[in-house]
Parts: sequence; C-alpha cells; structure tokens
Amino acid sequence: MPNETVNGEMVPSSSEGGLGAPTRHPIEWEDPKYYDEEDLDSELRRVFDICHGCRRCFNLCDSFPRLFDLIDESDSGELDSVESEGFKSVVDACTFCDMCFLTKCPYVPPHEFNVDFPHLMLRYRAVENSKNQVPVTKREISKTDRNGKVASTMSGLVNWASSTDNVIARSVIEKTTSIDRRATLPKFSKKSFSDISISDLPEINKAAPAYGRKAIIYATCFINYNNPLMGELTRKVLAHNGVTTEIIYPSCCGMPQLEQGDLMEVSNKAKRVATEMQPWIDKGYDVISLTPSCSLMLKFEWPLILPDNNDVLRLAEATSDISEYIVKLSKDEGLVEGLSQMPGPIALHLACHSRAQNMGQKATELLRLIPDIDLNVIERCSGHGGTWGIYKDNFETSIKVGRPVANKSKEAAYIVSECPLAADHILQGLELLSTKQSDSGEKKGKTVPSRSFHPVELFAAAYGFNFKDK
Repeated sequence: MPNETVNGEMVPSSSEGGLGAPTRHPIEWEDPKYYDEEDLDSELRRVFDICHGCRRCFNLCDSFPRLFDLIDESDSGELDSVESEGFKSVVDACTFCDMCFLTKCPYVPPHEFNVDFPHLMLRYRAVENSKNQVPVTKREISKTDRNGKVASTMSGLVNWASSTDNVIARSVIEKTTSIDRRATLPKFSKKSFSDISISDLPEINKAAPAYGRKAIIYATCFINYNNPLMGELTRKVLAHNGVTTEIIYPSCCGMPQLEQGDLMEVSNKAKRVATEMQPWIDKGYDVISLTPSCSLMLKFEWPLILPDNNDVLRLAEATSDISEYIVKLSKDEGLVEGLSQMPGPIALHLACHSRAQNMGQKATELLRLIPDIDLNVIERCSGHGGTWGIYKDNFETSIKVGRPVANKSKEAAYIVSECPLAADHILQGLELLSTKQSDSGEKKGKTVPSRSFHPVELFAAAYGFNFKDK
C-alpha cells in the first residue's frame, strides 16, 4: 500500500476506517479560489460521488437522505444527471455537528480521498455569504450579543411574546422570520451573567485540594444572556473546590456566523476574544468555556480559520470545556468530598459539539462522580442542530430526528445535556410525545420535567447548592 507524508509522518494513503484521529486542514477562506463557483461545484461532485458510493452516514442527519434521494431519483441514478441547483437542499440540511467527519466517514484525511463534508458545506455557505444570499432574518438572528443586550432590557415582554402559548405573537414571528410557531425559543434573563458576577463573588475554599488554581470563565452568549444561573453555579462549584475565577466575555464565539458562512466576522471575533484572553493566560489562568459549541470554536474551529495567529493558538491550547475541566480537577488534584446522591433516573444526552471535541464522554464522567447515580447515557442526535431546527421548513424533521432521544428520556426525572438548545429540544419532544400518547389513548409516561439542566447544575445540586427555576 502506498504511503504519503502527513504532518511529517508517513501514513497509508488509502487506509480506511483506521483508529487514528482524523486530520483537519486549515480553511483556505482568504484564498480567492475558495469562492470560485466552478471549482466548488467540481469539489461538491467529487465528494458527493464518494458519499453516494458509501452511504455509511445515511442515518446521521437530513443532508445525506436528501443527497441520496437526489441521486436515486435522477434520470441515470447517478450524480452525473443531478443538476447543481439541487445541491443547495443538501447544504441547507447540514448543521455542522461534525459527526460524519468524526464517527462515520472512512475517507477523512489522511485518506487520499480527503473528504471533509462539514467544511465543504461551510465553503458553499461562504460563497452564498459573499454573494449576499443569506436571508436578512437569519443574519439578524445570528447577532446574539446585540439581541441579548436588547432582549434583556425587556426580558418580560420578549419571553411573553416568544412563548409557544402566545398564539398570536408566535404567528406573527413565524410569518416575519420563518421560525416555526411551535418551536421552543430560549428565554432571556433580566441581568446578564457578566453583570451578576461583579457583585456575586463566591468564597474560595482554601482547604480544597485544588486551592491555588485560577481560571477565567468565557461566559458564552447563551449563559450570559439566557441562563446566568448555570454560570453562577459553575463559579460556586469551582470556588468550593479552591479555584479562583474571573468572568471574561469580549463577544460571542461566532458559531452563529459560522453557520451562515460569514468567516470574516468569525475571524474578527476570534481575534478580539483571543487578544483579550492573552494577559490572563500569561498570568497562569486556565480558560473555561461553558457551552460545547463555544468550546469547539475556541479549541478547533478558530485555529483552522486563523492557523497563523499565535494568540488564537495559545487560547486553543489553554481552553477546556467546563465538564472536561472539573473531571481533570478530580483526577489531578482531587475534588472536595460531600457530593450527595441525586434522585434519579437521569437522562444524559451527549451533545454533538461535545463529542466533536474528541475528549471522551466528560459529562458522563462528571455525573458519575455523584454517588449511586442512576444515569441513562444517550449518544444520539437531539434533532435541534443550532438554529436549524427552529425554522418552519425543518421543525417536523427536527422532532422526528430527536424522537428516539425523547423516547429514551421518558422515565427520567432530569433531562440533562451540555448543549442547552438540545436539552430544551428534547423536553419539547417529550411534551409532544406525551400529547400524542394522550390523544391516542396510549398510556403516558411520567410527567414531563419542567426544565432541563446542564450536568454542572446537577453537580452543584449534589454539593448542596440550590438551583432555582430559570
């Protein structure tokens, strides 16, 4: 078998389905060729033909069924008779979960076929963005910092209007934005996590084994504006275990803009955040991100977008996801004793963007530190896919994709996921499942929990820190 050099090492150029980690290439978004539509179409056809011949990821997301239907329903039953205009539906269904790249595709680099399906979909969207073809409503929804600041000043009104019970308001929202009136939307907090953290300083436990550790918490837009409680509980857990924390939030990580292919805006956000983090890293602070999508951006996507930016590379090296960080504390220094049993059962959904960090099941490891925990780990797609699942064209599919997760969560007292959007989507799936069972006369399961949780919130509760309703 012929070999090739990859990152200075000789590897089999045609090895398939190996045990080694896949290689991801930097995104050449600053090269004019990246936006060449003929070159893009040629690459789409090359990769789609490989996918057509393999079909291993038919059950991952809606992109692949759409692709295979396009081919199977064409005149020849092959890609040569598929019009390029049909590719857009395939691209639109990709949620950048990265599961095809990490768990299914046998042809990812260093294989000579060099297939990176999610980043190819990103290139298509970058071309759309360069031609101003991204709908205005999607561009505006992606401005999470602006939206969070404005919505927080009128959180009562915004939360009332966005409730699925508000039929009139949600009908108007659906007509103006194409967001399905049935889709659960995040609630906004009156005070941001950044504001709360100024006065709410938890006492550091000097007797803790990890006393002396210091970390900056990258608040993320969701925790900052939508669920500051999770941030507060994180600080309490870390302080209880001797870790001094500071809250830093220069801006959103840019994942919403990545979804739209706006790589210039993502790079601007990366530079801003990375620059502000450097003095803290210089002083020996660890960096903790509170949501997996943001962790993925800081650790993996930013270095691929700005591979020559030393600040970005240093930040990626210093960053841990919050579950990953606490598990590491438990192994390196040890945690403070006193965790109490949590009443179960607990359904733990492993978020795609946690899995994409290639760090193992850190949420599972974290919750299993709680004594005698009754844990049901679910390693399937929730169906939400960032903002993808909230739109009218996708909502039914998103519920269908997430139904197996909802079914496996029916008996749970707690619905838990590191991804807050996925967790609430699972809850909605449970509610719809419960309603369907009731309407059909089937026996219903337990009452649907009133809210969902991040693993750290349950971990805090096991330490005795009370969580209140969102």
